[in-house]
Amino acid sequence: AWMLMIGLIVFGWISFTRMGISQLPDVDFPIVNIRVTLEGAAPEVMETEVTDVIEDALMGIEGVREVTSSSRQGSSSINIEFELNRDIDVAMQDVQTKISQAQRNLPPEMDPVVITKTNPEDQPIMFVSLTGGASTKDRMEYTKDHLKDRFTTLPGVGDVFLAGFIEPALRVWLNKDKMRQRELTVDDIIDAIQQQHAEVPAGRIESAKQELNVRVMGEASTVTEFSKITIPGRQGAPIWKTIRVGDVAEVEDGLDEIRRISRSNGEGAVGLGIRKRRGANAVAVAQEVRKQVEALNANLPKGYALNIVFDTTKFIEQSTHELNTHLTMAAILTGIVCWLFLGSWSSTLNILLAIPVSIVGAFSVLYFLGFTLNTFTLLGLTLAIGIVVDDAIMVLENIVRFREKGLSKVKAALVGARQITSAAVAATIAILAIFIPVIFMPGIVGKFLYQFGVTLSVAVALSLVEALTIAPMRCSQFLEVGHSSRIGQALEHFTTSLSTLYGRLLGTVLNHRWLTVTLALIIFVLSLGLGRTVKKEFVPTQDQSRLVVRMQTPVGSSLAFTDSVFKLAEEKVTSNPAVARYFSAVGGFGGGGEP
Repeated sequence: AWMLMIGLIVFGWISFTRMGISQLPDVDFPIVNIRVTLEGAAPEVMETEVTDVIEDALMGIEGVREVTSSSRQGSSSINIEFELNRDIDVAMQDVQTKISQAQRNLPPEMDPVVITKTNPEDQPIMFVSLTGGASTKDRMEYTKDHLKDRFTTLPGVGDVFLAGFIEPALRVWLNKDKMRQRELTVDDIIDAIQQQHAEVPAGRIESAKQELNVRVMGEASTVTEFSKITIPGRQGAPIWKTIRVGDVAEVEDGLDEIRRISRSNGEGAVGLGIRKRRGANAVAVAQEVRKQVEALNANLPKGYALNIVFDTTKFIEQSTHELNTHLTMAAILTGIVCWLFLGSWSSTLNILLAIPVSIVGAFSVLYFLGFTLNTFTLLGLTLAIGIVVDDAIMVLENIVRFREKGLSKVKAALVGARQITSAAVAATIAILAIFIPVIFMPGIVGKFLYQFGVTLSVAVALSLVEALTIAPMRCSQFLEVGHSSRIGQALEHFTTSLSTLYGRLLGTVLNHRWLTVTLALIIFVLSLGLGRTVKKEFVPTQDQSRLVVRMQTPVGSSLAFTDSVFKLAEEKVTSNPAVARYFSAVGGFGGGGEP
């Protein structure tokens, strides 16, 4: 029995240390998001040529509840909400199939469609910003070439997206006067670049004894080489004089079109949003990221600075710590109550040992079910502490009764446990009848309460096994009966008086049965009415010491004008002494969703 108890605790503790930590359970919402990009297309074009075509194709999918879309310059976002009983993974496959079928009706120059599920776990847990650098281009290249992979390879990190990042690009600035002198058009230069700035398969050379692969070095690797690209034709006709790109244009190694501007504490920045892998320990991932930031800051080039803009795991860590504290306090208070009413340390120890067996042992089941340590699982375990000791108290009290009759410890344990078995089973089933239906609760709320219901049910079921097997074995080895201390004797006198008073009140109630039933019904009906007036929300309001503000300038505003408005807002923000740091993204985050 001791080995069984220690085994449950040890393997439960191992499972506890390996479980992930998160704020909420990993729940896939019945929503699929489709993001489409067509560079340079007006919102009206995106609406008619892309969004409407995809929406028409999606309407035939089974279980679609609602389809909403938003079209803007060069991009479109479509959200599909499915019925709650629809398997979201199967729904995603149906969406991919329908979009593939509609591909022939979409613009051929459109970028590949991005399809994702909606899950709170996919939100970034941390945001790191890089500031400084000699130029914006240097900052972009350093972020992509050196920083991103350093964070992506950390254990538990699922993805790193770049906010405010602009891709490096060669820019060709055409000189219209030089082009007019040579009678060239823009299409002539574009055709020359497409034909000559590319590597194409060149095949192989075979001989009797060997085989050689042939490679055409077609891509220019530097600005100088790019400027030497020859323009071979003019409006389809050959040019017999050598004209190069550098003769009619200026080639610049710069950045793609700037449509987003990011700043951190007033400095130009690139943000790195850290997403954790599904089921990973968010707190452990954040610790690795912090270590990496410290290590990188020590070796960054002069002028660069890497800072953590916000960290959601601090709140998760504090919440988990508080729940663990409450879990420990609940165990201590339960032990004090048991000692006061049972009257001896041996009885109290017998009851307290039921808590780690049931609570810690439950972690093994939760680990193999893929659960995480989150608000719902820890809340379930905290509530379970007061429940898991019920069966052990019931069995121990019956064993104590036989010990007081003069039976030996072993005989009292055998007879007492056997006699109370049916009552303990009935009490446990009654409790399970309350929490097991929570597991099958429908809707989004049901998906979140699923882990709560399973956690409580597993802990209560283990408490029954512990009470009917391990608890009697402990009682057969050490169990002292009777209230020997003054506190115990005083409490025994109090409970005796309370029992006498209860008997009198019970007799009075039974003599007025109809009045008692009527009052009970009135109170029940009034409570239903009060229940309707209580405010309802999905989760309680929480202060996590951060604020997200979304600003929108009038339609048609330029990026420069929007940036100037943002700077005014940043001045207001920084004037508040309570603000520790901020990160602003003009034009959206890019790659990580809009703010």
